[in-house]
Amino acid sequence: MSDARAFWLEEPGRGALRRHALPPEPPPGCVRIRALASGISRGTEGLVFRGKVPASQRAAMRCPFQEGDFPAPVKYGYASVGVVEAGPAGLLGRRVFCLFPHQDRYDVPADAVQPVPEALPDDRAVLAANMETALNALWDAAPRLGDRIAVVGAGVVGSLAAALAARLPGAQVELVDIDPTRAALAAALGCRFALPETAQTEADLVIHASGSAAGLATALRLAGFEADIIELSWYGDEAVAAPLGEAFHSRRLTLRSSQVGAVAPARRARWTRGRRLALALALLADPVFDRLLAEPCRFEELPAVMPRLSAEPGALCQVVRYS
Repeated sequence: MSDARAFWLEEPGRGALRRHALPPEPPPGCVRIRALASGISRGTEGLVFRGKVPASQRAAMRCPFQEGDFPAPVKYGYASVGVVEAGPAGLLGRRVFCLFPHQDRYDVPADAVQPVPEALPDDRAVLAANMETALNALWDAAPRLGDRIAVVGAGVVGSLAAALAARLPGAQVELVDIDPTRAALAAALGCRFALPETAQTEADLVIHASGSAAGLATALRLAGFEADIIELSWYGDEAVAAPLGEAFHSRRLTLRSSQVGAVAPARRARWTRGRRLALALALLADPVFDRLLAEPCRFEELPAVMPRLSAEPGALCQVVRYS
């Protein structure tokens, strides 16, 4: 047997590295991955770290290779990039993306990994899961040519959604955030930037990704008559007040949820997870998305780093390096 190490949430607010025993070779049909980098989705993983997964959603919130149960102890995460050390010849030595928690070596079925394009750096490739979420949001939103689109919340998922929307011919995309330093990021992504109080109203479509009740109120305020508001934020077990009085009914607004656990109905029959991840990785070819990556930390530092990250709403993607 050989040893691997994984990050576990031991109890809400406290994590530790645990050792895992791996067999000498991966089981038939599986590959052994040596992790190169992983990414921390600060919104979801922050809620998990604080023990904020509601009991009613604990089954729905399980990630593909999770161990343990919410609230803790649990091994959780879904953005790992590594190299195949053993397995089928066609994958041997290749870099792959896998929806796996933070662990330095692991075995998974060969069909659970997606090859990473050769030109895509390890750190940027960890954004694949977030890009898939943003892609699904655009499928749910179904924007049209020339739409005036507001994206509220310039975190990782909101910024990715804004970048995808800005590629739509004729679209006028405004990225709205309370942090004025995000203006440079918006410009790099091809969007206008606005603070909530100066954002343009009468949007044809609004995507909300701030993770806050104030952001949701802003999203509702910016929507034009009969516009759609796509809700990407997940609040865990927190109750969120939404201003559904005022002009919500007179403007006939539609507030609709979107998250990657269920693919948009118009794409569900044909877009397998592998096909979605392949597209997400291809879309990450643009170096502009490096702006969404925070300074990397070492895997061994995770027990000390996670408490800080979970207290920083709206921060960029934390990259974890394994060597």
